[in-house]
Amino acid sequence: MNRVEHTALPEVSARAVELHHSSAVVDLHADALLFGRDLTRRSSVGHVDLPRLREGGVLLQVFGMATAAPLGMNIDRNEAPGLDMMTLLFCNQLARGCLGGPPARLAAQEARLAALVARDANLIWVRSAGDLERLRSARERDPQMLGAIAGIEGAHALGGDPHALDRAFAEGVRMIGLTHFFDNDYAGSAHGVNKGGLTELGRRTIARMEELGILVDVAHLAPAAIDDVLAIATKPIVQSHGGVKGTCDNARTLSDAHVRGIAATGGVVGIGYWKEAVCGTAPADVARAIHYAVNLVGDEHVALGSDYDGGTTVSFDASQLPVLTQALLDEGLSETSVRRVLGGNALHVLAATLPR
Repeated sequence: MNRVEHTALPEVSARAVELHHSSAVVDLHADALLFGRDLTRRSSVGHVDLPRLREGGVLLQVFGMATAAPLGMNIDRNEAPGLDMMTLLFCNQLARGCLGGPPARLAAQEARLAALVARDANLIWVRSAGDLERLRSARERDPQMLGAIAGIEGAHALGGDPHALDRAFAEGVRMIGLTHFFDNDYAGSAHGVNKGGLTELGRRTIARMEELGILVDVAHLAPAAIDDVLAIATKPIVQSHGGVKGTCDNARTLSDAHVRGIAATGGVVGIGYWKEAVCGTAPADVARAIHYAVNLVGDEHVALGSDYDGGTTVSFDASQLPVLTQALLDEGLSETSVRRVLGGNALHVLAATLPR
């Protein structure tokens, strides 16, 4: 899992290097907290750790926290898990979260992020619009400054407790996708059995998320559920990681109508780096999907959502991100458009939705 394919990457020009490292780079989704690695140290496995994020010029990383996944999961149809991959993963690590179900695994990953922030004085846990501005100002003075946002991948992590959403907010969660690989009490999953819309609990949860300042993420939602979210959203929403059917038609990607709907909220579509998202792993495959979305809705509504360390295989890790900037230039995007896609658009959405 989480391999980097050893494939030929484009040569990165001086122009691309300068453009990349003078831009604010934001990644809307990585699952690096799952695996118990020491993220303060550069690793030879996986895709993300703090040294590689800094080498790759990243300003802000959203750490998604997945808590349940069926054995043998796929992108087309999954029952709700009985024996669960995440249980096996956390028990194999002898980690907190082995027992206690999704809420315990959410707490374990929140604790890992808190410990990471405590160990690295140049890492800021972004919880508010003020924190975001503080991060941007600090980065101008020190290129080692890095920000982290906590997100939840699947609201089943809240455990059905009516107070759990407010507790998650208090503990620093600022993005939630209602489903992951199976239907739950909140909504249908694109990879579930029924693939239905929002439930009443899902509708109430979205309303409260908007009140609190938690960004609504439609990644992994069934099309009917995305329609329901678009009908009730009053703030920008995002697809944190995925692709577009215009370049890769499968259950993991968005229709043109849904891309337009997300853009109409003022939100962004985060494009991933793995095969099911863009039908390839080369930087050119990612750039092609980004270009398609830019042509569809404009360069203000497209962003990066790697799905690094999410059980994916990619051709470049976080330290090699300038190859993607090169691919975007090669695809014909202007420097202004590239800056927006790399992170400007994501920062705009976060500034509009985070609490003040």
